[in-house]
Amino acid sequence: MHTRLSVNINKIATLRNARGGNIPDVIKAAQDCERFGAEGITVHPRPDERHIRYDDVLQLKEVVSTEFNIEGYPSKEFLDLVLDVKPEQCTLVPDAENVITSNQGWDTIKQKDFLIGIIEQLQSNGIRVSLFVDPIEQFIEGAKILNADCIELYTGSFAHIYNTDKHNAIEPYIQSAKYAQTLGLSINAGHDLNLDNLNFFKINIPFTAEVSIGHALICDALYYGLENTIQMYLRQLK
Repeated sequence: MHTRLSVNINKIATLRNARGGNIPDVIKAAQDCERFGAEGITVHPRPDERHIRYDDVLQLKEVVSTEFNIEGYPSKEFLDLVLDVKPEQCTLVPDAENVITSNQGWDTIKQKDFLIGIIEQLQSNGIRVSLFVDPIEQFIEGAKILNADCIELYTGSFAHIYNTDKHNAIEPYIQSAKYAQTLGLSINAGHDLNLDNLNFFKINIPFTAEVSIGHALICDALYYGLENTIQMYLRQLK
């Protein structure tokens, strides 16, 4: 199965915001990522707009020609933005307001009442909904009960253990992905995937529909160049 590479461009916006002005140009960077082979663009606007700004998302709506994936915590402001833009996919993430980066998935059992209406609203507007979850079967089953279209497996723990025991690191993800597949959920993955661990993940879970990669890819681009780096990541997915 082909696995799409969606490039998260948050870190490009972080660099721009550190200096002010419009260098690097986030909109052009997204277009270049697509031109260099990316099969999707991911953004994660946060309330403090410390990287991607809401205005960036509105501008990206006009130029992204591949899959546009907007991820974030479903606050009223976030949902208003998503419903205005109507991306192909919205990935709901249980981020605390001031968290540095996403570090856990939804408890889809406890948060059922909160999520169910949000998912219905997004889907009624033609938006595919993905829920960010840990590799825990009860939470994956909860995503199915909520009628999500897909899950995004939080791969932070996989990446953390990979260098010391990659087989132990991947095992819960294999089992969780297989379980999600039996439920009819599409499987995405993201967080700390990189050139060292991505191919191993893909080989073991070949039916992964999409990976969303930002931090590692942009860091690699400092050394290898953006075009070459995207091609390197695409080769890891073959």
